[in-house]
This record gives sequence, structure tokens and C-alpha cells, in this order.
Amino acid sequence: MTAPAIDLIGVDGDDTLWHNEAYFRLSEARFAELLSPWADTDTLTERLLATERSNLDHYGYGAKAFVLSMVETALDVTDRRVSGAVVGELLALGKQILAQPVELLDGVNATLPVLAEIAPLVLITKGDLIHQDAKVAGSGLGDHFSGVEIVSEKDVDTYRRVLAQYGVAPARFVMVGNSVRSDVLPVLELGGAAVHVPIEHGWVHEHADLPAGARCCEAEGFRDVPRCVRDVAAR
Repeated sequence: MTAPAIDLIGVDGDDTLWHNEAYFRLSEARFAELLSPWADTDTLTERLLATERSNLDHYGYGAKAFVLSMVETALDVTDRRVSGAVVGELLALGKQILAQPVELLDGVNATLPVLAEIAPLVLITKGDLIHQDAKVAGSGLGDHFSGVEIVSEKDVDTYRRVLAQYGVAPARFVMVGNSVRSDVLPVLELGGAAVHVPIEHGWVHEHADLPAGARCCEAEGFRDVPRCVRDVAAR
């Protein structure tokens, strides 16, 4: 039986093509250090994550949303007694994240042209529009993609809209990314296929169990993605 053709491959940006989460974790560690007189690290981490989740509908994703959540958490934890100097440093942490140069993950430069030989590529990434635009430009990868879609959320409706825009049926689409929650589950629900490229320390909010027996494959690094794409196309 002939394997179904793949008409489009979606590729995530943050922590799939370039480093991202590590910068947030460094800022989170400094946040915990600054607020240590009021709470221990575990408590501060839990409170910050809860605040980030509650703010997603208001601020979305990205460094700016992260900074606002850090400031809000600092105010809550200290009962509004946090100093202006601490708030100023939290704001500076956000600017440091925004100013980080784009650092590609291992194998990305060599592997994207191989993927593009299988099917056209579209970058589908979520976060702050200005920051994501800057990352795409700074990555030097733009020429590999037929399109760039910066979205506020990655859910079934978003993928349905993107596929309709490109005139691609879900069964002929593969999404590649590090987040099971954002890059795998909604695509499988829609009827597409997915390749999971795990990272060592991902954002807790994006964690989910990888489904077994579905049209998905877990790659051993980005260099392994073309093999996985061909594998899920044949299932």
C-alpha cells in the first residue's frame, strides 16, 4: 500500500529550532533569589507558574507575559511590600530575555533542507509577535519556509485555520515540535500526524503524555526528524 503523501510540514520555533526555555529558567532562578526573604524556591516556583497560567488569556505567551507574571507574583507573595528596586530588576530580566541572540539547536541548519525535500515547510510558532518576528529574522532560517505563522495559541481551531489557509487536508500534514500539548495532541485530534522532538527542560505548562499507537513519532534530536516524518506518513 502506498504511503499517503505529505503536502505540508509545520515546524515549531522555540526550543525546536532555537534555544528559548533556558533563558526563562535562568530568570526564574534570579526571581526566586530576589524573593527568598518571603518564600522558599519551591513555593515561589509554584506561585509563579499558577500566575502564568491564570494570565494566559490576558497576556498570552512570551517574555513580556512572563515579566508581568513575575511582578504580579512578587506583589502577591510580599503583600505589596516588594521594593521598587526588585521590580526594576524583574523588568530588566525580561529585557535580557528579549535581547538574547538566536542560538540554533544542534542539527537544525543541516536538517531543514532535508525536510524541505519531503514537503514545503511552514513555521508555526506562538508567542509575542514582535519577539517571534525578531527571532525568525535573527535565525537566518526564513528562506527554508514557505510561510511563517505566529499564533496566540496552538489548538485544534488554530491548526484548522492554518491548514485551510494553505489548502492542505489534515491527513496530509505533519507538525514537528517539542511540546506534546501544543505540537502533538491538537494535530492528532484534527487528523494529522506529529513528530515530537523532546527537550531536557521544557515549560511545565506544556507537559503531557505522548500518546501511543497514534500517527506520531518521537525523534532522537532534530537530525532524526526526517526519518520520523517518513515514518508517520507511512502509518
